[in-house]
Amino acid sequence: MAFVTGLLIIDAPASALNNLGRIEGAMTDNATGVKYIRTREGAYPYVSAQAFRYWLRRTLEKGGRGWKAAPIYREQKIAYTDANPIRYWDDDLLGYMRAPSKKASAVEARQADDSRADETPTAETVTRVSPLRTSTLVSIAPVNLTQDFGVMARHEGDPVPHEHQFYKTTLKGLLSLDLSAAGTFTYVSRSGYLNLDEPRIEEAKAKNLQELKEAKAFRLPLDARLDRIGALLDALAYLDGGAKQTMHYTDVSPDIAFVAVTRGGNNIFGHIVGADAQQRPIIQIEALKEALEVFADEVLSNVYIGWVQGYLDEERAKLEQALQHDGALGKWQKRIAIQHPRKAFASLVAELRASPHWLD
Repeated sequence: MAFVTGLLIIDAPASALNNLGRIEGAMTDNATGVKYIRTREGAYPYVSAQAFRYWLRRTLEKGGRGWKAAPIYREQKIAYTDANPIRYWDDDLLGYMRAPSKKASAVEARQADDSRADETPTAETVTRVSPLRTSTLVSIAPVNLTQDFGVMARHEGDPVPHEHQFYKTTLKGLLSLDLSAAGTFTYVSRSGYLNLDEPRIEEAKAKNLQELKEAKAFRLPLDARLDRIGALLDALAYLDGGAKQTMHYTDVSPDIAFVAVTRGGNNIFGHIVGADAQQRPIIQIEALKEALEVFADEVLSNVYIGWVQGYLDEERAKLEQALQHDGALGKWQKRIAIQHPRKAFASLVAELRASPHWLD
């Protein structure tokens, strides 16, 4: 099985990208804090995987790359998508769980809702494990959180005070995309793998999807699978989102990205970026060298490194030197390309289209 394996580095120069709500014990009632991991070394700001995936969904929906997002339905205290990976690209690549209530009142409410006219009938609970796995985006080093105090003063009378936390850091996150699972929908009676119930199986047959009887699965045509994967990977390079953007305007598209197709789902790039004594990001050349040597037989594609010019230029120069013929990574000189992150993801998509067997 082949996976797109990746590492993302996001510069957050003055940011509050994922908030936790009111700060207990703050000087004002209107005080907003950021999410962080508390350790003995200090505070590590983070962006939850849920927030990161929300950014990705919104980027995909706005991106104009043919992305087809599933409608969302609400029943009192539960919500779910249409849960049809045959029609909707996010249900395919980002997974779902749909267990609509069987109470008579809920059934009647669904039938009376005109907005659900195109809803896929659901005979039983359907679930799908997301082919895309994403980590929490975590600061590479502990930071001192800044408390910013302000006021609303555009009115007569006393100003209204407010405060919020923000930070300066570098965020690191990992991702993995199961290529064989993308566009492949199982009907195995097990949680996470009953992607298709009887109505969805009938739709798969009606649309002439390839049936994999031994695996109890249906599969989309290769071009359709590649289109969905390509749109997802492109969106990672254009990533947009985050809280407090009107005040901090943080570009959350990756400043550095390492991506490759590997055999197996373990992430080979997890330890190649660290922090120096001043808590600045550094590329750990020896760690990258070791990872490439140990997993040499499992690196199927070229290794694409996206790097924005002007960001950590000294570290980029160090990496480029290591890629010289006599450098530490000289053996990988012809298989590692350094370019802008958008070009890096586009190059990976092009290699995927040229090597469709990786999706088997």
